[in-house]
Amino acid sequence: MFFKKEKKVIELILKHLDLAVDSLKSGIQTIEFYLNDDIGNAKRLAREVRSIESDADLVRYDLRDKLYSGAYLPLLREDIYKLIESIDKVANAGEACCDFFLNQRPRIPDELKSAFIGVVIESLGIVDNLKLAVLCYFKGECKIETVRAHTKEIGLQESRVDKLEWDLTKAIFTSDLDFARQLHMKLCLDRIVEVSDRAEDAGDQLELATLKTMI
Repeated sequence: MFFKKEKKVIELILKHLDLAVDSLKSGIQTIEFYLNDDIGNAKRLAREVRSIESDADLVRYDLRDKLYSGAYLPLLREDIYKLIESIDKVANAGEACCDFFLNQRPRIPDELKSAFIGVVIESLGIVDNLKLAVLCYFKGECKIETVRAHTKEIGLQESRVDKLEWDLTKAIFTSDLDFARQLHMKLCLDRIVEVSDRAEDAGDQLELATLKTMI
């Protein structure tokens, strides 16, 4: 019964992870459509992102119940749930990013659109490395060193996002645009990079769970 519960938890974790990945991939497409002035498709995909995130929340609630019912040793139980919460925060940040674009409609000048798209792809795309790390850990098919190599890559990608953010911030505030519009674009950029920040937090949480597995 103990291992049956663990197996069910892993199944739910992987389902939640897939939903988070789908949400962020749709988020990338949403913002690309927006920046290409295809508002109709951007709105359609933003609704899809919200729907996927709602499904992920339901899976997370089910996961919590399974953990409370006794799956996994108490030493790991809390860390596993914190990991799931941290992954959910990555997807939430992606949803908030899409909502910012569709609700506040920032006006991005043509000369900065490619830079914004680049940051979006790098920041929201960090979910690929996060997925590799989580799969590696929960499927038990990798050595601990491999899991940690994947979490390290998450940190490296987050650093690349930081560099893109720095360059784009400079481009925004050295442009000839009025200050209010510059500030609005910086707020938009902040929402984008929030995704990779939260992914790095999730990677740190996975590292903690990995270390406890080694004890």
